[in-house]
Amino acid sequence: MRPLVIITGVGPGIGSAVVRRFHDGGYQVAMLARTAERLADLEGELSNAFAVPCDVTDPDALATALDGIEHRAGVPKVVIHNAVGGAFGNFLDIEPEVLEQNFQVNVMALLHLARWAAPRMESAGGGALLVTGNTSAYRGKAGFAGFAPSKAAQRILTESIARQMGPRGVHASYLMVDAVIDLPWTRARFEGKPDDFFIRPSDIAEEIWHVTHQPRSAWSFLTEVRPFGESW
Repeated sequence: MRPLVIITGVGPGIGSAVVRRFHDGGYQVAMLARTAERLADLEGELSNAFAVPCDVTDPDALATALDGIEHRAGVPKVVIHNAVGGAFGNFLDIEPEVLEQNFQVNVMALLHLARWAAPRMESAGGGALLVTGNTSAYRGKAGFAGFAPSKAAQRILTESIARQMGPRGVHASYLMVDAVIDLPWTRARFEGKPDDFFIRPSDIAEEIWHVTHQPRSAWSFLTEVRPFGESW
């Protein structure tokens, strides 16, 4: 029987690339996104991937979705929280509700997801929980007041989970992506930039695969990925 991976925030970038990498690696893949339409093509393409439409900011809906996944496919070996809420604007311009909504996606959904998954993975002999993040988890630029506080809290929550669950056999980690992801809309926005300016979703997915399959004697908590020419 294929091991199970649960992936939230399956869209055209990192999410889809991770779905394909784990599917190719022999996993059964549960794909979460707010709308079924976003998942339909992948579900039709990949024989061992199935769609789970769910708004992760709704705790009851998330719990129902996770219980349904467990009933269908068992306890996950890997869980990846890739769903993200973001917005641009300084603290004087943003609506407070924007930050609150992003906090629900980035932090509270992670809390509910981890509280459901970690004890099950521990009982099953171990597993991995990985959260995708970015540089906003480490710095509060003026125009990111509606986003960075939630990503910083997300990183700290993941670290707290890692410190508690690591000794119990559950590897929690945070992947920080310091780059512009290669997508049609980013290509249009950064028209004229060379290929080396962008980070490929498939390369991010490969690193996620690597981190979630590290041997127990050499676990990472924080992993950073960026193109070789990126200033940092």
